[in-house]
Amino acid sequence: MYVVIAGGGKIGSYLASILLKSGNDVAVIEQKLATADRLSVQLEGRYLVIHGDGCDSRYQEDAGIRGADVFVATTGMDDSNLVSCEIAQRVFHVPRCIARVNNPKNERIFREVGIECVSSTTLIANLIEEEALLGSVSVVSSLNHGNVALAEVVVPTMKHFSNDDGVLIEEIPLPPNALIAAVATKGDVEVANEESLLFPGDKAIVVADEDVLDDVRLAFKGL
Repeated sequence: MYVVIAGGGKIGSYLASILLKSGNDVAVIEQKLATADRLSVQLEGRYLVIHGDGCDSRYQEDAGIRGADVFVATTGMDDSNLVSCEIAQRVFHVPRCIARVNNPKNERIFREVGIECVSSTTLIANLIEEEALLGSVSVVSSLNHGNVALAEVVVPTMKHFSNDDGVLIEEIPLPPNALIAAVATKGDVEVANEESLLFPGDKAIVVADEDVLDDVRLAFKGL
């Protein structure tokens, strides 16, 4: 998986190192030259460090954003994280964007534009690591018998369906042994049916065999 991170501070560098240790490819965009230089010799694995502003589309493109699976904004400025995520999402159509939110009051703004956000500075690195590694699938729990998992899948910005009109769940090409059981929209959860629509930012509650979770992620990524 390829992850682009805007911000090479404590959280960004920690996330980068964790992802690299797990065998992922990572690019970090960092505005401070001294920090960028430090990261360029500190990180280990398949990585790229760009000295520049993560809110500038030129530097995002230099970081290979067009091939990214996940974009993560981890700077200490909410406005910068919002702008950089919006560029990644709307200009380069990155399937998933996750932002650090320093002021919890700003969470609503991020969610309204379809950007996942985390406000706890103590838990953000672990949470983003988990979300990024699983792509758009977050495993909620494994059921008691067999290898069946209950998972939350965040609907990305769609390329082949209208983001304004949504997509019917029956049009999502899920693999065998996987089904959408419920839909969560703005905190409300309802049982899914053949007329249920999904929009970017919604969460689909999926019941599936654990060995097809990667295929579930790819099905949503290809919308």
